[in-house]
Amino acid sequence: MECRVLSVQSHVVRGYVGNKSACFPLQVLGFEVDSINSVQFSNHTGYGHWKGQVLNADELQVLYEGLRLNQLMQYDYILTGYSRDESFLQRVVDMIQELRNINPKLVYVCDPVMGDHGSMYVPEVLLPVYKEKVVPIAEILTPNQFEAELLTGRKITSEQDALEVMAALHDAGPHTVVITSSDLPSPRGPEYLVALGSQRTVCEDGSVKTQCVRMDVPREDAVFVGTGDLFAALLLAWTHTHPKDLKTACEKTVSTMHHVIKRTMAYARTVAVGRRPTAAELELRMIQSKADIEGPSIVVEAQLI
Repeated sequence: MECRVLSVQSHVVRGYVGNKSACFPLQVLGFEVDSINSVQFSNHTGYGHWKGQVLNADELQVLYEGLRLNQLMQYDYILTGYSRDESFLQRVVDMIQELRNINPKLVYVCDPVMGDHGSMYVPEVLLPVYKEKVVPIAEILTPNQFEAELLTGRKITSEQDALEVMAALHDAGPHTVVITSSDLPSPRGPEYLVALGSQRTVCEDGSVKTQCVRMDVPREDAVFVGTGDLFAALLLAWTHTHPKDLKTACEKTVSTMHHVIKRTMAYARTVAVGRRPTAAELELRMIQSKADIEGPSIVVEAQLI
């Protein structure tokens, strides 16, 4: 049976961020993807200039009403990413609740994009909406360390802290939490960053089992945009294939990311000889990575903790 995703994220004419990062890999992996573009920009905001439009909550409602009038309301997954507007985010919550009434098995995958490295880049008024309205209805959550700390009010300075933060997020709603990047030291050295994941599953006898993993991910000396959107989409796909095996889902997700980033970096080095690559030269090499998206060779292993 076909599996259909509604993805509510940003869109760019040139490059890969938001829906441009998420839709192609999901489609390659066999999902039908319907996209609502929360913004439409010429390019991502890491360039010197950008132009475009922002979808407001009323305009989102108009699009949603069109789907409703045509009875196009059957979804298996909802995927959301960056949002700057409180009323828009609240409307997305209302949509998800209505769609879940139609399909109680609907899975909501949320990338709670709020900030990184100790600073927020969305209005602070969004934090209580995420904490009180969004997280409780999400099944899968993909924050970075800073966002996980914001959502729980706890600092992460050790692996044990991270496990406790993910447990607190489980208690709030999601059964699967992946902290996509952290400042924790890797035992493999400073050339690696640490990502962690936790999944709670209910066994047939009613008991709850938790699987926790750690991944040591090779760093690249460059700033990439759209990687978080790609991560959330890949995790959606691979947890669908491996619903009770977070280790395998994370290995396929992170290994795909590694292949895409390595290919992107290799291309950037060929065109930016003797200088730092530009934002345009660091756009993810998504189309060129189609084979790796479809069948990633595992180069990053997840360790059970």
